[in-house]
Amino acid sequence: MKIEFLTQERVEDFVGYCKKHKSEVDESFLYDEDLEDFKADEENPTYIFTNEQGKIIAAASLIIDEYNRLGKKARFRIFHSEIEDFQYFNMLMKEILKHTDGLEKLVIFIPLVNKKLMKVFEELDFLIERYSFLLVREDLSIPQFTLPKGYEIRAFRPGLDEEVWCDIRNKGFAKLKGSETPITPHIVTQMMSEKDYIKEGTMILYHNKRPVGIVRGSDDEYEGSPIMNIGPLAIIPEYQGKGLGRSLLRASLNIANEKGYDRTILCVNGENVRAKDLYIQEGFKQVEEVVCFKYDIKMK
Repeated sequence: MKIEFLTQERVEDFVGYCKKHKSEVDESFLYDEDLEDFKADEENPTYIFTNEQGKIIAAASLIIDEYNRLGKKARFRIFHSEIEDFQYFNMLMKEILKHTDGLEKLVIFIPLVNKKLMKVFEELDFLIERYSFLLVREDLSIPQFTLPKGYEIRAFRPGLDEEVWCDIRNKGFAKLKGSETPITPHIVTQMMSEKDYIKEGTMILYHNKRPVGIVRGSDDEYEGSPIMNIGPLAIIPEYQGKGLGRSLLRASLNIANEKGYDRTILCVNGENVRAKDLYIQEGFKQVEEVVCFKYDIKMK
């Protein structure tokens, strides 16, 4: 058995490993489009365990992109072993920690049904930070909506609205655990340049020309079929509780219908009870619950 830092020469093997096991872990960053441009570098520090034949039998990979770095954290892309032996996880963890200078914590999401894997991370001194729910809407009926007087929804304008988008998103999520790190215009520019971008699906809500809300619909895949992913959806604090989130959600559902999607999907934090209740009322059904574990580096 051998543990080694992943090099570009073995990226194809690592990607194959991820695709093979993605259904067993949180697959948020394991879709084909996420892996096709994967690079073995310091932004994606990755270690693999190989057997005597050189076959990968375990892997751990971190995502330390601009957003995570701003929040002094890193998220695991995958942390998995084909062999149920704690030593493999423990050794991979020791190697991964060598790449965490300047970070305060690591996070990983695990499906609640995977009790064995949850136990492993408890033994690695990870603690439960929060829960998150995946919801899908398959109802083909499209709800209508009307905006109060003085309100309008406009399409996002690349090159002009990045700062506006940041301001609304950051104010709306300032107290939401896991999303409290502010994003930057540069991050928004990158987001809008991704392959999942749907031009008409990125919208800003205005009240008397003041931007007060945002919603984004992007191309995604679920259970092997196309689906539109809704999120983020945010309203600045002083405009919350007015039903505007429902209007933005329905506007996004209408875009999904116009683009030919027959299903939509979104993710909501467990602590955001009001948002989850809204989504359930609008026809979404919970299909998965995941647990976010955190490892406090600064406490070690």
